[in-house]
Amino acid sequence: PVIIVTAFGSIETAVDAMKEGAFDYVTKPFKEDEIKLIIGRALRVSTVLTENRVLREELEGKYNFNKIIGTSKAMLDALSLAGEVSSTDTTVLLLGESGTGKELFARAIHYNSPRRAGPFLAINCAAIPDTLLESELFGYERGAFTGAERRRHGKFEVASGGTILLDEVADMSGAVQAKLLRVLEEKQYERLGGDETINFDVRLICATNKDIIQLVAEDSFRDDLYYRVSAYPIRLPPLRERREDILPIAKAATIELANQMGRKVPGLSEEARRFILQHPWQGNIRELKNAIERAVILTKGNQIEAEHLQPPLAADRGSALSGNGRAEDITLPEAGVRLGEVERSLILQALERSQYNTSAAAKLLGISRPTMRYRVAKYDIPVPGRVE
Repeated sequence: PVIIVTAFGSIETAVDAMKEGAFDYVTKPFKEDEIKLIIGRALRVSTVLTENRVLREELEGKYNFNKIIGTSKAMLDALSLAGEVSSTDTTVLLLGESGTGKELFARAIHYNSPRRAGPFLAINCAAIPDTLLESELFGYERGAFTGAERRRHGKFEVASGGTILLDEVADMSGAVQAKLLRVLEEKQYERLGGDETINFDVRLICATNKDIIQLVAEDSFRDDLYYRVSAYPIRLPPLRERREDILPIAKAATIELANQMGRKVPGLSEEARRFILQHPWQGNIRELKNAIERAVILTKGNQIEAEHLQPPLAADRGSALSGNGRAEDITLPEAGVRLGEVERSLILQALERSQYNTSAAAKLLGISRPTMRYRVAKYDIPVPGRVE
């Protein structure tokens, strides 16, 4: 910060100095306490500006596309699409299962866009009751409803010049969908209980883990809103479709979490690697990172073992029995069995009993439909007709 001290001061030169960026302008004679006060204030402002710059550089570095791990074709395609759209204001629709990194992609798009200096706000539409979501997005006036004791600015107003992520957008009620559609079409809105028209300048990114096209077909999601928010869809693949990325992600997570905990970075034993590669990771990257975090805490030596990863996954949905079946009723033959063959046999039986209805077969085995489809492909089980 620059402080001008001069014996030839005038209002004109003071104004000129401030326009050129001077922090303050002091004329002689001056008091020592006055100078100390000004210098102290200038140093505090300088510190805040430096901290903000460093924080923004860290955020931009953290959410750089190069930081997103992925060498599979599906992931490279998603990264390429995200990189291309970053420089625009086009509305993006991120599609993918829970834990695939939709918010990470949204932040990377924001911090690599011309809006990077503006705010990034993420709103989980599924976590906010329908009655509150509209006021959360668009704000309300004092007295708009019981308890509204003062005006509140909505996220579309607070995020001006930046980006809003509407996560789980498919969980919006029909009423909020209608309001959002009108807002996006008119580029303006009124606060709840108000009549003042507010123009906004926000880049919108939407995300969902649901089959939004199916929801449109079922009239659960407005088709006109879908066409409005799906101008640029990007599908993020689940881990089971990018298995070559699993170990690199696990290694990167191990380094990151160990450093955060102030611990020596452990390696992965062969058994741990095998377990990581074979596990279906139904919760995708989030589940994998949670398992790694627990393993880093439990590891006493230099390596993470498979046993460190297994306990939190013991209740894996893929191995749970449903209905009247109980695990304790199954007896292991003295000669042992080949677990893969047993699993393949049970999957075949479930498919035959359900007449090859994947959802019904998955229910018989106490697993999810995506897991059933993954294991059908894993064991190369022929399925006549369409698998649903």
